[in-house]
This record gives sequence, structure tokens and C-alpha cells, in this order.
Amino acid sequence: MRHFFILSLLLLASVSHAQMNNNSLEKVLQANVDSISGQAGRWQALSNEVSLIILTDEQNNRMRIISPITQITSLDKDLLLDTLTANFHSALDVKYAISNGILWSVFVHPLDVLTEQEIKSAIHQVTAAAITFGTTFSSTPLLFGGEATQRKIVERDSIIFKRT
Repeated sequence: MRHFFILSLLLLASVSHAQMNNNSLEKVLQANVDSISGQAGRWQALSNEVSLIILTDEQNNRMRIISPITQITSLDKDLLLDTLTANFHSALDVKYAISNGILWSVFVHPLDVLTEQEIKSAIHQVTAAAITFGTTFSSTPLLFGGEATQRKIVERDSIIFKRT
């Protein structure tokens, strides 16, 4: 009897958890970005003056929120190394990636298990990583490890502030 009760609770929990799809994602996006256009599975949005592209593939259960940052031709070796280091320490759930000659801020996740809170966080992190590129390279105030990384960020910010 006890096993039946536990199994029933697990089954109820899995049934009550609605799967994310294009329709439910669009509703969450509309409530959490400044503007949105496009069609199901291919949206363009603006959040905090940052351009976002949201792409889904329901058949293969994938979703991406991406933001273009700069042409890779404008990046020198040191900036690329700082970007890769940020992927480990400060970009967290978002990563910097290169595709078609553009550096992007990218969040990739299976679509059907996404929660509304994860989507809100992803929008914030993609936006923050795009805004902080070249300074703190961070998607949140949290940094994982690397005193050297934190020193380099402070040094870089000092140089940037002296120039302006």
C-alpha cells in the first residue's frame, strides 16, 4: 500500500508538470521582454535595449536564446582568451560562442523541461553577458573561482574607466 501511495504521488507530480512548448514559451517571453515579434519558434525580442533571438525546435526538444555582441574580426587574442575564461568563471548558465563570424551570448536548454523561472533567468543572463562583454564578462554578479580572474576584471575596468 505504501509503495502504491508513493507511486501515485510521483505519477501525479509528473502529470501536473506541464511541458514547455512554443505557445507557453511565447507567453513567458511576452511577459518578460520589452518587445517581441516573429512567429512560433523564431522570435526577435528586445530586453533592456539588447537584441535577443529566441529559437526553438519542438521536434528535437531544443531552445536557444542568443544575442549578437560583435564581429569576430574586432576581437584580438587577449579578448578571445578573456572570453573563454569567462565561460568558466563568470558567464554561468550563458556562454559566449562564435558562429557565422559573430560573437554571441548564448543560452541553450531542452525546451520541454524549461520552467518559467529558468526562462526569466536566461533572458537576464543573456542580456547581462552581452552588456558586460569586454568588462566583467558576467551574466550575474556571481563569479565562480579565480582570484586572478577577479584581479584581471578590476584591472581591465580601471583601464576602461581611465580612458573615458
